[in-house]
Amino acid sequence: MTYLYAMGFAFLLVFLLVPVVRTAALRIGFVDRPARRKIHNRPVPLSGGVALYAGVVLTSWLWLGDSPLVRALAAGGGLLVVTGLADDAFKARGREFPVWPRLVLYIGVSLIPGWHGIAIAGISSPSSSAMIVFPEGWGIFFTAVWVFALINMVNFIDGIDGLASGVCVISSLTLFAASLLGHQEVTALIAVALAGSCLAFLAFNFHPARIFMGDAGATFLGYTLAVTAIEGTLKGATFLSLLVPLLALGVPILDTAVVFTRRLLEGKGLHRADNLHTHHSLMKWGLTQVQTVSFLYLIASVFALMSIVVLLMLR
Repeated sequence: MTYLYAMGFAFLLVFLLVPVVRTAALRIGFVDRPARRKIHNRPVPLSGGVALYAGVVLTSWLWLGDSPLVRALAAGGGLLVVTGLADDAFKARGREFPVWPRLVLYIGVSLIPGWHGIAIAGISSPSSSAMIVFPEGWGIFFTAVWVFALINMVNFIDGIDGLASGVCVISSLTLFAASLLGHQEVTALIAVALAGSCLAFLAFNFHPARIFMGDAGATFLGYTLAVTAIEGTLKGATFLSLLVPLLALGVPILDTAVVFTRRLLEGKGLHRADNLHTHHSLMKWGLTQVQTVSFLYLIASVFALMSIVVLLMLR
């Protein structure tokens, strides 16, 4: 019941906050305007990330108190939200936020979990039951790479209405199941807070979207999923259990792999925005936004089921 209460509280908080931040964004012109590369044809408020941050962090703090995990989420997530809002403010004015300041901050944020003792400590050898323990510096490095990757991967899939928020609901519920099976009560609570927050946001973000999460929300969701996966399944992973978070987060990981491969083949910069993402391709093939999102939800659900099967094999 504790998890249901936490999920319900996060859902209600975000559900009540979204109309407030949406109204404020419309009043100050904080909106994503239609452009050649974008799918929507009318201005849409960009303030959803604020509500998502409040839902996850406040719920986590109320149920878990002042723990290292909550501090890492609040600090790293707060920096990402502030940076994302600055990026979104540039978008609202028809300008592009510089890439390099964002990358430097993302790298800094990726180190925050390690400073709070949340790091990938090692992995068991595939040929024996012995654990290969990483030196502290390498553990923090691998953790930072994982966090940095997820921050950007979730941001990449936030390209059509309801995709990122819906996929994050599926991924967070998968991590919740993994945490329960692994008796990780703390990460289970974070996962349901994230699921409840994203589910409430999805009520406003599904096509036709009345609000976008913006870079502030997408980067925060990627960061939260990454940190939750580390604490729940990656901290001392077995060789096979590495598949659990990879499958749970399969859609953003697969989309990034496909996009980067296509950009390399076409000689484009890896950081350049384009229409090479999976959801863009599906829509070029004739699917509507709702059909595209529904199909990718299905793929995410298949990955989630595969992740649970791996977990059950490990028990």
